[in-house]
Amino acid sequence: MNRSAQLQPSHHASMPLRDVALVLLVVTIWGANFVVIKLGLGDMPPLLFTSLRFLFAAIPLVFLRRRPAIAWRWLAAWGLTQFALQFALLFVGIKLGMPAGLASLVIQLQAFFTMGLAWGLLRERVRALQWFGALVALLGMGVVALHLEQPATLYGLLMVLGAALSWAIANIVVKRIGAVDPLGLAAWASLIAFVPLAALSLLVEGPATVAAALRTMGGWAWAAVLFQSYPNTLFGFGVWSMLMRRHAAAELAPYTLLVPAVGMVCAALVLGETLQPWKIGAGLLVLAGLALNQWAARRGRRQPVQPCSSA
Repeated sequence: MNRSAQLQPSHHASMPLRDVALVLLVVTIWGANFVVIKLGLGDMPPLLFTSLRFLFAAIPLVFLRRRPAIAWRWLAAWGLTQFALQFALLFVGIKLGMPAGLASLVIQLQAFFTMGLAWGLLRERVRALQWFGALVALLGMGVVALHLEQPATLYGLLMVLGAALSWAIANIVVKRIGAVDPLGLAAWASLIAFVPLAALSLLVEGPATVAAALRTMGGWAWAAVLFQSYPNTLFGFGVWSMLMRRHAAAELAPYTLLVPAVGMVCAALVLGETLQPWKIGAGLLVLAGLALNQWAARRGRRQPVQPCSSA
């Protein structure tokens, strides 16, 4: 059988209610997680924080779950893009001054990066209205960029945009991986991510800084690490990978645009980040882009997706 045909998502009339509920649960966890990141960065340098996250996500689950029966190159590609690169860039961006609520908004460009990559690489059909939805969301991103005046915050914005692109690449990689145990995939990919992140932390942040942070970390800091490792990483990305295999990337990925609604509200309530009119306007533009994209995707769902070339 043509391997690419096995990788095509199912095409039911609509996404089952169970899968919609799972998507909403995952994006709620991911939205609240931006506040957890901001709080954790008060006690830890970003690369150390990221490496600890994936160390605890990997141990002890790698001893309980077999390594997925896929080529090492695909496992490494997903671990490095979905975990190591995405979160190194995201954590550094927030450390540079990117507000947690805005970071939760900006990283959602991954949905449209995914859509473009799925169209170009997997030949998934993308309708004109979906492209228009992407344009509307980009206008929202433009509003964000115009209101970031500090150079450090602008650098933080670039870091978060890089994280969004890395996430999109990982969404394409996981469709090439095919059907595997999601928890096993997340655990082994976490182990792969930990190695370069720990090395970078020692190299960039320095052994003295790392040792001092580990000595002074309190209970809340460790709670932030564990929240990152278990509900956010193992549950969130395990479920996300399963759903990416069931549904077209261009249809599923835009659901994550609901993350900033949770992220911005949590940041306002917990961190005291002000919801200025321009932030609300940018968020509404992004959510409008999501609505257009989802409506167009559902209209075209019954039409078959053009398969990618056999590998």
